Amino acid sequence: MKTYILLFFLACQSLAVLAQDDEKTPYLTKSLSSDAISSLVVTTSAGGILVSGESGQQPRIDVYIRGNNDRELSKDEIRKRLDDNFDMSITVNNHELQAIVKTKHNNIDWNKEGLNISFKIYVPQGVSTDLHTSGGGIHLDNLSGNEKFSTSGGGLDLDKLNGTVRGNTSGGGIHIENSGNDIDLHTSGGGIIATNCTGTIKLETSGGGLELENLKGTINAHTSGGGVRANNIEGELVTSTSGGGIDLKDMKCSLSASTSAGSLNAQIKQVGKYLMLRTSAGDINVELPANQGLDLNLNAERIDEHQFPKFNGDWDSRHIKGTINGGGATVDASANSGSLNVHFN
Repeated sequence: MKTYILLFFLACQSLAVLAQDDEKTPYLTKSLSSDAISSLVVTTSAGGILVSGESGQQPRIDVYIRGNNDRELSKDEIRKRLDDNFDMSITVNNHELQAIVKTKHNNIDWNKEGLNISFKIYVPQGVSTDLHTSGGGIHLDNLSGNEKFSTSGGGLDLDKLNGTVRGNTSGGGIHIENSGNDIDLHTSGGGIIATNCTGTIKLETSGGGLELENLKGTINAHTSGGGVRANNIEGELVTSTSGGGIDLKDMKCSLSASTSAGSLNAQIKQVGKYLMLRTSAGDINVELPANQGLDLNLNAERIDEHQFPKFNGDWDSRHIKGTINGGGATVDASANSGSLNVHFN
């Protein structure tokens, strides 16, 4: 096993230790060019983690160390705090890079003795990751391996990931774009934005809203702490909220959407196998394709009357059950304490 750093405060000849002139200058840099890294294990208790597989980058790990609350410290003060309060190592074994930060004891005065230790790691695109931090955000881009990561103190910023993606945070929002294959992300402390993604996608938050755009695949997206906005979804979308309204545009998918705390607006360009809309505390406004065969089962406190194309079935002010254009995909909508307004495009 190659051991590059047993403790960060040891001055090893194989390391390039740089003066920390500003926040863009690493405290320490080590080249990984000769190691053919295939996996990463990173743990830090008070800092962020960046991993990038973007082409053209020199394979390396950069270490940034600052005082708590982003205070600048001298190298001597950093070494003293490391010596007194932390065990840290960076090692490579069988093409796996491990960067581990541990506290020596539980009674650190973080204001006076704490350190914010962050990693920026540049690796080949196929690298898999296992990342953990309790004090910062996580950024991943241009990776195609199996990515697993968590933080309780920051957000997740993800771009161009095309493998298995498993991430969670309890202290921030999530932004993922241009990614695919198999995505599962959770947060209890912020909203989720997902754009230009494909595949099997699962998103869940209890602390914010959902914004979904240009997604294709099998999508499950749920929140108990905000509204849902979606645009241009293909495949299947199952979404729900107990904390806001739902606004859906340019839907070309099978769709189930429900809210218990707001209205639901849906513009459906093409109904997939089914369309299911539910609200218990608001109105439903839905726009359906005029030329598609549909089986309708609509219920509301009041249904606004509009001309339905080639309708056959039963209709009153609170219920509609029948077919249009000869029948086809199922459309089931219910507004328990609101009105239902149906238009055709």
